[in-house]
Amino acid sequence: MITLETPRLRLRMFRQKDFDAYTDLLADPEVARHLSHGQPLSRPEAWRHMAMLLGHWQLLGFGPWAVEERGSGEFVGRIGPYHPAGWPGLELTWTIRRQSWGQGNATEGARVALAYVFQQMARDRVISLIRPENAASIRVAEKIGQRLQDRMDFYGGEALVYGISREEWLQSNPG
Repeated sequence: MITLETPRLRLRMFRQKDFDAYTDLLADPEVARHLSHGQPLSRPEAWRHMAMLLGHWQLLGFGPWAVEERGSGEFVGRIGPYHPAGWPGLELTWTIRRQSWGQGNATEGARVALAYVFQQMARDRVISLIRPENAASIRVAEKIGQRLQDRMDFYGGEALVYGISREEWLQSNPG
């Protein structure tokens, strides 16, 4: 199993012990309003979602990681590449628990995940689908080099399509 580390974070496979924290993450209305349907998930729905993320790894060989603080081991969210059937492209996704917002966790984790996608997976392009009102995620996308490329209907609402090519990423991350 693939694990990535940053100075403060560990991106690793989901474990059974993450379930309560993952349920709390997806049940938080402030977090959920920025996600696909915009509604909090119930405990059974969170279980199915976590199982889907693990299945994503099994079927495609990649997927979002659980994110924990290296020092404490505390669960902070999920970050990673995501491309289920019918998706508009390979997405780099991030979702951080509310008590960890504003600490740079999404940016730090997204940077290492983006490097993995371009260096290890050798993908040509990555997108991130972001609700227009999600200013914090727009800032993360811009900090990792993504730029607004399109708008689309997404689960009955508008999503901004931020993206970056491998070539663009390599120009800003030489060596």
